Amino acid sequence: MNGCYSNTFGNNCWNNSFGNNCWNNSFGNNCGSNTFGNDCPGGASGHRCNDDVCGNGGGNMSGPDAPDRFSNPGYGFRRIPGWVFSSFGKPYIISTMHNKADNRKRSIYRVTFAGFIVNLVLSLLKLAAGIVGRSGAMVADAVHSFSDLATDVVVIAFARISAKPRDEGHDYGHGKYETLAAILIGLALGAVGAGILANGVQNIRSVIAGGELPRPGSVALAAAVVSIVVKEILYRYTVRAGRAVGSPSLVANAWHHRSDALSSAGTLAGIACAYFLGPGWRIADPIAALVVAVFIFKVAFDLVRTGLDELLERSLPADVEAEILHIVTADSAVCEPHNLRTRRIGASIAVEIHVRVAGTMTVARSHLLTVDIERRLRDRFGEGTMIAIHVEPLK
Repeated sequence: MNGCYSNTFGNNCWNNSFGNNCWNNSFGNNCGSNTFGNDCPGGASGHRCNDDVCGNGGGNMSGPDAPDRFSNPGYGFRRIPGWVFSSFGKPYIISTMHNKADNRKRSIYRVTFAGFIVNLVLSLLKLAAGIVGRSGAMVADAVHSFSDLATDVVVIAFARISAKPRDEGHDYGHGKYETLAAILIGLALGAVGAGILANGVQNIRSVIAGGELPRPGSVALAAAVVSIVVKEILYRYTVRAGRAVGSPSLVANAWHHRSDALSSAGTLAGIACAYFLGPGWRIADPIAALVVAVFIFKVAFDLVRTGLDELLERSLPADVEAEILHIVTADSAVCEPHNLRTRRIGASIAVEIHVRVAGTMTVARSHLLTVDIERRLRDRFGEGTMIAIHVEPLK
């Protein structure tokens, strides 16, 4: 028809630039039966549409009772024609994704760098306190804190890599580098736990054999208290930021801070017993170290297990997959979802699924359905969600 865009909106719709009654009335009184194509029986000009074609409830799509697409929050992008979404929505979404990725990277760097500075200062203070206060436990605790410095460097390096966009050699991006960083941190935690365990066992055997552990000084006791408070604050700060940006390596690093606080708690208990209760209680120091080592091993095991699950393409939990199926079938035109495959890639998830629609549905209409499914999944799981939907006719 004259002045139309591929006969989509009827006479004069395009030339009027959605003017006189065209936009608010669902593209005007002149839209006619070609508004949404042959899938909308009777057209969308004062007639009621099928629920499966024009959305939930259909309704009078272009008369005076037509719903306003932007003032009514119940509609959203789902009612906007495909060309509008493709022309205006996609660049906006891509820009938003890039901004979120940049903000995420900056947040990881900021939190990790703050932890690096705190760990450096605290480690030097604890090492000096251990030497001056004649406390082997405090020296070991300082070494534990120095290990945090190494993990901070790992997080910074891998966060930069994982934030890179996909390229020819990495179609799914670089998110799993961050997962690898979390595994390395878990292995580092395990190594530190083994060192604490070996040192505790050696001290216990020394006491059993008749040896006597030295009495620590008050400076070591004070350093242990300061270490617990500072590391617990650092843990809470880091884990909150890691969960906010969905960074597994940042959360893993937060648990490393917590393990250091637990180690300092065990050190404090041992130093306090040795300082206040006399030589007979100095064995409490290595015993407390053994207890702390068990906690550290537990955290390390969980981090390594979770990271390996991601690297080995383990599916998302059953409750998450059930939620995905519920989102996919929210539109009554989508039937029989099957062949669902899910996995985690760094801070994002990947979803592959097959769905069935009416065999008489046009390709354009089925495409709009998949666009709507993708939008709803990304609204729930983040803009970085990777989605592949295969459409089949109903059998």
